[in-house]
Amino acid sequence: MPLTAEMRRSIDQIRDYLFGGGYPDPVSNTEQLSFLFYFYLIQVLDTEATERARLLHLSIRSVFEGEWELRNPANAMVPGTREGWLPSAALHTGAHYIPRSRFRWSVWAEELSGDALVRFVRDEVFPFFAEISEALAHDFMHGARLGIDEPTVLTQVVRLVTGLRLDQADADTKGDLFEHVLRQMKQAGELGQFRTPRHIIRTIVEMVDPKVGETVYDPAAGTAGFLVAAYNHMRLTHSSPDKIVEAEMEGKVHRRGLGDRLTDGQLATLHDKSFFGNDVDPKMVRLATMNLSLRGLGNVRILQRNVLTTQLDERIRAELGQPAEGFHIVLANPPFSGRIDKDRIVDSVKVGATSATELMFLKYMLDSLQSGGRAAVVVPEGVLFGSTVAHRELRRHLIDRHRVDAVMSLPGGVFQPYSGVKTSVLFFRRDGRTDRVLFLHVENDGYKLDANHDTPIAADDLPKLSQVFIRRDEAWARWVARDTAEEWNEKWWFADAAALRTNDFSLSASRYRPMSQSQMEHQDPRTLLDELAAIEAEIVKELETLRGLLAEDDE
Repeated sequence: MPLTAEMRRSIDQIRDYLFGGGYPDPVSNTEQLSFLFYFYLIQVLDTEATERARLLHLSIRSVFEGEWELRNPANAMVPGTREGWLPSAALHTGAHYIPRSRFRWSVWAEELSGDALVRFVRDEVFPFFAEISEALAHDFMHGARLGIDEPTVLTQVVRLVTGLRLDQADADTKGDLFEHVLRQMKQAGELGQFRTPRHIIRTIVEMVDPKVGETVYDPAAGTAGFLVAAYNHMRLTHSSPDKIVEAEMEGKVHRRGLGDRLTDGQLATLHDKSFFGNDVDPKMVRLATMNLSLRGLGNVRILQRNVLTTQLDERIRAELGQPAEGFHIVLANPPFSGRIDKDRIVDSVKVGATSATELMFLKYMLDSLQSGGRAAVVVPEGVLFGSTVAHRELRRHLIDRHRVDAVMSLPGGVFQPYSGVKTSVLFFRRDGRTDRVLFLHVENDGYKLDANHDTPIAADDLPKLSQVFIRRDEAWARWVARDTAEEWNEKWWFADAAALRTNDFSLSASRYRPMSQSQMEHQDPRTLLDELAAIEAEIVKELETLRGLLAEDDE
């Protein structure tokens, strides 16, 4: 069943209840809602697992069998319920027990309300499911606590979650619903992370074209948008024509495949051996885990880890199922802001003396690839033309010792309302050398470039430019054969390695654009402002670095 307008309205109602009830933090609200989804769905999954085991004559124990020792004796009896909550047994020590069956959503969520609901969810439900989660590889609920403790608000939210009928929705619908929840997080994280627009992610994934059997890694996974998109892309490429449907998301229609041509072995590979990720923020780890689980990727483990300050040895990598030779594909939108104490930075990610996280992430992702592996990384514009020693050395290293395929310049405002920073997408492969770089200039991404960036418009350069990248050998032949005396009006162009070296290894798209007479006379002021803003941001970062060095000298 598709995501319905009624489902969207229910999520919007939940948001309004939380905000009006004194819970204004959208990230925390989304995390709390993910817990409630988990409590609801575990009953469905448990029922399916026990029924499957019965049919296969296997022995399996339901998580709702047996008894639970109450953490709060006040939960031993709750008056006014249909069945009563008297303890099923009491030890002579005075400890109280209730049947674990009371933790089915269909029991407590429908029978309790008000203060009794808050007390039971806070003191019993969270510990109960944390115990279950602890036995899983990703320990989804480690350190989780109830954050909605206003009785009326929690009661209303629980009722609305029940009304979503998630048990009747397929994996795609549940995933779409959760994406709608994630859209409510209209603020950047304190650590520099923010939600990458899903239409940008889908375009990048289409361009990289991950295939079944390849490993896909996001070292700054956030809510796992890239991993989900890679999974959906593989399903689409393994779908019969009549099993491909059109789905609406954020006002735009995109194709989705049911993956009917995937073999059992390929499905097992996708579910267990294809996707990997980390994030430093425990909230993001939980949201990513829920996003993947709702889509049937419950075995994918997102680690809580800062890759710039920690390393995994070969033994741990093997235990986690990570390929020893490196990943086939890296897809990421790493944090743009912030610096790390240089004493905490691991040697393997250092780029000269810089503490700029975007440069260290870029080096880490390059080193994470296997030979021939490919990557697509969102970077702030300053990475492409920054003049520090670290900036120039990293670009020289990329161009001379590896293969930079393309740079896709995104318009300023793409990441609103989270951030106004000007960005590009860098496409590269490990090893080899760079002979030429394709530059793609996106002026419109299909949405109005305003403060919210959520109003669909007809103008959209992404579909055409993504095809130019996919057919870049044909594009190169056309570029070489062009009449240089004629104006070049396309939104793409090339620069060869000689031009890159002449320009201090700059990868700024505007540096190599063949300007037509009309463009020279009427250059878009928004483009000029974006370039000036990127230059200003780079100057500020360099000044901060100098201040830090001077402060160290004074100590």
